[in-house]
Amino acid sequence: MTADSAAKAKKIVLAYSGGLDTSIILKWLRTTYGAEEVIAFCADVGQADELDGLEAKALATGASKCYIRDLKEEFVRDYVFPAVRANAIYEGQYLLGTSLARPIIAKHMVEIARSEGADAVAHGATGKGNDQVRFELTTMALDGSLRTVAPWREWSFKSRTDLMAYAAANGIPVPVTAAKPYSTDRNLLHISFEGGVLEDPWNEPEEDMFLLTVAPEKAPDRPRYVEIGFERGDAVAVDGEALSPAELLARLNAIAGENGVGRVDIVESRFVGMKSRGVYETPGGTLLHFAHRNLESLTLDREVIALKDSLVPRYAGMVYNGFWFAPEREALQSMIDGTQAKVTGTVRLKLYKGGLWTAGRKSPHSLYDPEFATFEEDAVYDQADAGGFIRVNGLRLRIPLKLADERRKGWWRWGKAPGAAPGRPATAGRAAGGPRRFRRQPGELLPPGGPRPPPGPASPRLPGPKRPPRPPRAPARLLPPSRKPPRGAAPLRPQGPRPRRRRPRGAVPPRQQGPRPRRRRPRGAVRSRLLSRMPPPVFLCPPRT
Repeated sequence: MTADSAAKAKKIVLAYSGGLDTSIILKWLRTTYGAEEVIAFCADVGQADELDGLEAKALATGASKCYIRDLKEEFVRDYVFPAVRANAIYEGQYLLGTSLARPIIAKHMVEIARSEGADAVAHGATGKGNDQVRFELTTMALDGSLRTVAPWREWSFKSRTDLMAYAAANGIPVPVTAAKPYSTDRNLLHISFEGGVLEDPWNEPEEDMFLLTVAPEKAPDRPRYVEIGFERGDAVAVDGEALSPAELLARLNAIAGENGVGRVDIVESRFVGMKSRGVYETPGGTLLHFAHRNLESLTLDREVIALKDSLVPRYAGMVYNGFWFAPEREALQSMIDGTQAKVTGTVRLKLYKGGLWTAGRKSPHSLYDPEFATFEEDAVYDQADAGGFIRVNGLRLRIPLKLADERRKGWWRWGKAPGAAPGRPATAGRAAGGPRRFRRQPGELLPPGGPRPPPGPASPRLPGPKRPPRPPRAPARLLPPSRKPPRGAAPLRPQGPRPRRRRPRGAVPPRQQGPRPRRRRPRGAVRSRLLSRMPPPVFLCPPRT
């Protein structure tokens, strides 16, 4: 955003969380940026006690108004559940907790900006992260007339240490301290930790950092069983009790958290091109993804599962990169939702000290038939049929080997053109023992540059234009003895082919006569005698006996 366009943004809606970044931004927009009015908006997507006193803090820092909207049910129903139906996991580990929360926050921020007549929105995402892309792409998709103010790309602060110093100088209370300078983001699906001591990927996360899960060593000594009920791909009940989407996810967070399930420490690939280390707690989301995947294995066809699995990286990448409201994500979601019509049933999970296992699964739409799968005697499956099935599927594996074997034997040829006269494939042009020369019969195809068929009986030479005779070679012209070259002139060599010198039988070649010339060794070369004096090599593995 240029300085000219920024000067026109007089009324701004800020995505406010009360953390370090947005607390400084709220003050900076009023004092340094020059905004006439800043409206703080906080989306309640499950931050728990982080919202306590948030409105009073925003008004004291400089906000003219503060909106706090409870979006927990909408967040889980319209954002978390669609991602679970798609099995969306970024780079095989990240369950997209922050990526799913940013679109709903930006959506309601745009709605408030329209109702308040604001001409710009603002966010606290840094210029290095993914959140700036997610906020701004969502704003562009929903209202292209709104401008976006990104203070991290404009102000003079270079680090969070500078922000903490600014907060101390202006009396702004922030939850970040010098002892724990990492950044956190919490919602009903997860909580993330980045920065500070975690910037070194070799450092192990400190145990007192975690909020939603206990350490596996401190988890109960008895396993915990939980049953999750699904209807059309969405979780609807826990242990037989029907719950709303937000209540269900909160219940699973408590069950998984007290058993140490849901921690992940990853290095992810950011959309802007760099690597980032993040530590995440996603207890309830881990149970949802695991149970949903198990139920799909029971109710979906093999090819449907394979197709969905091939689309998971693409879908997760769209969500991670901020394209939630893009048409390609919505089209892909429609296709995925069409596969969930029969994903209904119950999955029983076993949790124990950070581990997670499947203890059972059932569905009224199950594709599992015990009569076919049994190892005992059955009357519905003829095991002899498997032989033909395997031979047909192995045909493409056997044909290349058969053709390669025929090529090695020399009996392979491409075949004859339609209407070709019968005859042998090729002929030998010389007597036995000499090099073979093959000739093509009329209408016959031979592989260019490939193996040739064996010679057959002699055949007449095909008619065709004859090669013109070679002109006679001119005799050598020698100077008569009386004509000698003048003194100092180079002697004339006889023209024509040079006569071949024949060595008498038993004569020693000239190169073997006399002493053999000594070869000079280049400087720095090692004498071959020294190699025999070197100690034998040391093998890391004992030699075979």
